[in-house]
Amino acid sequence: MKIAMASDHAGYELKGEIKAWLENEGHEVIDFGTDSKESCDLSDYIYPASLAVAKGEADRGIFVDGVGYGSALIANRIYGLNAAVCQDPFCAKLARQHTDSNVLCIGGKIIGSGIALEIVNVWMHTDVLSGIEKYTNRIKKVQAISEKHLKKLSEI
Repeated sequence: MKIAMASDHAGYELKGEIKAWLENEGHEVIDFGTDSKESCDLSDYIYPASLAVAKGEADRGIFVDGVGYGSALIANRIYGLNAAVCQDPFCAKLARQHTDSNVLCIGGKIIGSGIALEIVNVWMHTDVLSGIEKYTNRIKKVQAISEKHLKKLSEI
């Protein structure tokens, strides 16, 4: 699978650990930065990575910032992205099963690398519960909201 990754300075080190794990698992990683712990603006890196997922240049995205919410806020403004902040493996499993999230956001200031790698592993290996009407309907309703309020990239 091709994974778009991005971080700010607060997530830089953890992003590197996750990237190494993904590559070791056979995934291709497109790293949108940042490339240091020097203070930077999150949107400069998350936005291009989000566009890569939305355009199909990457299958999924994994973004790391201080707490995860800044990345999710940016990603969820892009049509076709369903970003979820996950701070434990259980939430990562439900984010995939119940919402078909295609972007995982992690807080580098909140969790350590051991739990982060477990979250990524669970999220990467969990499929959506497509055969269960409750979750299929939920995903369709969220998609309808996106259709109503967000522009497709092809319309911009």
